[in-house]
Amino acid sequence: MHEPTVRAETVTGVLEGFTRNGVHRWRSIPYARPPLGPLRFQEPQPAPPWQGVRRCYEFSNCAPQHRRYAMIGISKYQPSGEDCLTLNVVAPEAPRSGSLPVMVFVHGGAYMMGSSALPLYDGAALARRDCVYVSVNYRLGALGCLDLSSLSTPGFAFASNLFLRDLVLALHWVRANIAAFGGDPECVTVVGVSAGAQAVTTLLTVPAARGLFRRAIAQSPPAGMARSQDAATELATQFAKLLGAGPQDAGDLLMRASPSELIGAQDALIAQCVREKRGFPLGPTYGDDYLPLDPIAAMRRGRAHQLPLVVGTNADEGRLFTRFLKLVPTTEAMVEGIFAGKDPQVHQRITAAYPDYPKTSACIRLGGDFAFSSAAWQIAEAHGSQTPTYVYRYDYAPRTLRWSGLGATHGTELFAVFDAYRSKFGRLLTVGADRRRTLHLSDEIQQRWTCFAGTGLPGTNWPTYTKDDRSVMVFDRICRCESDPHSQRRIAWDGFWDEMSGISTHIR
Repeated sequence: MHEPTVRAETVTGVLEGFTRNGVHRWRSIPYARPPLGPLRFQEPQPAPPWQGVRRCYEFSNCAPQHRRYAMIGISKYQPSGEDCLTLNVVAPEAPRSGSLPVMVFVHGGAYMMGSSALPLYDGAALARRDCVYVSVNYRLGALGCLDLSSLSTPGFAFASNLFLRDLVLALHWVRANIAAFGGDPECVTVVGVSAGAQAVTTLLTVPAARGLFRRAIAQSPPAGMARSQDAATELATQFAKLLGAGPQDAGDLLMRASPSELIGAQDALIAQCVREKRGFPLGPTYGDDYLPLDPIAAMRRGRAHQLPLVVGTNADEGRLFTRFLKLVPTTEAMVEGIFAGKDPQVHQRITAAYPDYPKTSACIRLGGDFAFSSAAWQIAEAHGSQTPTYVYRYDYAPRTLRWSGLGATHGTELFAVFDAYRSKFGRLLTVGADRRRTLHLSDEIQQRWTCFAGTGLPGTNWPTYTKDDRSVMVFDRICRCESDPHSQRRIAWDGFWDEMSGISTHIR
């Protein structure tokens, strides 16, 4: 290392990181024992202590996934492996105050891909605004986000919701150690995007997470990814068959299968579920002691942790999926497929909210609402009735993204949150007046996110979301608050996911 080094003393040992561009960085800090051998499919165990100084200069493994998803640079791929339960810390070199707010980031990736090592998630820009930034890896896919607990036998007992257990253990690590990095363990905000956002909103309803964080930010949480134990049992049985196992030998085969074999069966299960219109098989399972209720139902009943929340979506969520990961319905055939076998009145009610349907643009809007906006609306209505909730819609797209046909699509708010528009890549996306507007918006969003992390208030002129007003902050060239934008679309989706999951209490 050519940069200056910096050390922090944690409860398990001394960590050595490095200083670059005004921030201290520590990479791939273990927060759990590697979940290898007999620890596969088990609840994570705290990392053991070590002797001497542990050097945390480089990223180690991401969770097992297809190599193409582990790209972290031009022709550069992060290695993957089951020894992946690590986190990274970025702290300001010269903080302007004492103990700093902490932001813990949970990456997205449909619960089957992604890594905290992605350059976009660097977090240095947020740390320079006087917070301590932590990014977390967790077990993905069949190894962490597919509930196989129903396949347990006397010889093999598998835990449920492994990825949630990983995140809770990571939050315990933060609580025990973050003061050594300048952070305040009593002022922790969890932040997530896409599947990571759904993990964050689910943590609001996990009893074991109580007291481990104070606030939450959910950027584009997906809908319909939590399932009952009965549904999880059916999925686990089908997964075992695809792996080539029967009820008697499933446990043994799950423990012996290679990560690539598990990923292959996982891919086949996803394809089968999409083909049969059964939803996406990865995500949390509710109905046991670890996650007693469907997260939305828990919020409605006042059973969620009563913590301030920021939640929102992007204006053109669906456009990304016209080109990549075609898991979101964006064509007439795909849209009609989600209503197949459903009450015709549901089809009529929802499609009527998109006057141009079945034109392509309307299908894309409907698909984006199906996958993301409907979740944000449900969460805002449910959590906002109990505790301060702030809702946003991210509309901004520089001309290059508009010309490309992507617009303010899924994930593009990350460029502003993580200050990517000031990078070499970001400069390619903005020119002239676009650049000035883009940097101004980036500054505003970062300021609001860090203000919320420190105080629970996302800056000025952003009212809470209530059923009397339904205020939504619109991030665009000119930021503004609107009252219940897209109300017809919101009302049209009212109850849709309840009907799908068998929950009887609808949004009002």
